[in-house]
Amino acid sequence: MEKTLMKGNEAIAEAAVRGGCRFFAGYPITPQNEIPEYLSARLPEVGGTFIQSESEVSAINMVYGAASAGARAMTSSSSPGISLKQEGISYIACGQIPCVIINMVRGGPGLGTIYPGQADYFQAVKGGGHGDYKLLVYTPATVQEAVDITYKSFEMADKYRIPVLILGDGTIGQMMEPVVLPEMKDPATFPSKESWALTGCKDRPKNYMTTLDMDPDRLEAITDRLFDVYEQIRQNDVEYEEYMCDDAETVIVAYGIVSRVAKAAVNALRAQGKKVGLFRPITVSPYPDKALGALADKACVKKFLVAELSKGQMVEDVRLIVNGRKPVEFYGRTGGHVINTEELIEVIEGGKR
Repeated sequence: MEKTLMKGNEAIAEAAVRGGCRFFAGYPITPQNEIPEYLSARLPEVGGTFIQSESEVSAINMVYGAASAGARAMTSSSSPGISLKQEGISYIACGQIPCVIINMVRGGPGLGTIYPGQADYFQAVKGGGHGDYKLLVYTPATVQEAVDITYKSFEMADKYRIPVLILGDGTIGQMMEPVVLPEMKDPATFPSKESWALTGCKDRPKNYMTTLDMDPDRLEAITDRLFDVYEQIRQNDVEYEEYMCDDAETVIVAYGIVSRVAKAAVNALRAQGKKVGLFRPITVSPYPDKALGALADKACVKKFLVAELSKGQMVEDVRLIVNGRKPVEFYGRTGGHVINTEELIEVIEGGKR
């Protein structure tokens, strides 16, 4: 198939259009600016709507409104911008409204830096906003995977009526790689939203949408429903990659750009006869706990090494899943530094901490 050389952010934007996105609201922040820039020109070409909002808060609420009316809607931002969207994301999750949210993570905390980071993991997988809810969260490792995930995220959002978050990073957004772009989806094939969306009720009963319920029993039932859906995703749609784990004694656990570095380290160490493998979660919410737990039960596995661009966030989930069966070590970089292959090899060989 024909490949096109594209920057990650622009490829994500094009994949969103081809996946059916017809509404976007967002606000500029590096390193995701190419997404709204691209969509500002592209969406009008397909009859869609692009809005540069006055703030991140207004952007997420515009998505809330458009998605409530049945549109395939998306927003994007980076780290502090996603923080500002959290109240709206909580409302959208409670209302079971499908949409797609892109976070191209930068180093932090605070305004931090425009360079890559992975310290938004807690924010993404532990809810982020107020109340009990969880998102479906994907972590692409290549531009092609970012394209494929974005394209299907609208389907997953509609299938489960859940906000889908794509947790990228500045490197994935800014790097250029050849990609195969998917075909343009026909909106006529999208699932009907008549049973819940606010599409006009001239010829059907009214739909009513709110996230406020003062009755404790009803509100508890709403929360239970959200977690029932989350459990369905856990059972049916968790994704991960195991690389050279069949006989691995050391298993690196990494996602996103760090997993690419880890794979190069695995290849280099395997060439030296060392038994190292990689476990890469593609969904981190829900986490592929059964698959990681199965690795922890293998007799050949002696330890895990979690590598992240943070002071340690995903490592907490790994330790909970491994549950003391094997040692879990950690190596992280912050400030916009990206772990390189040589230093990761040094960590695995015991010379760097």
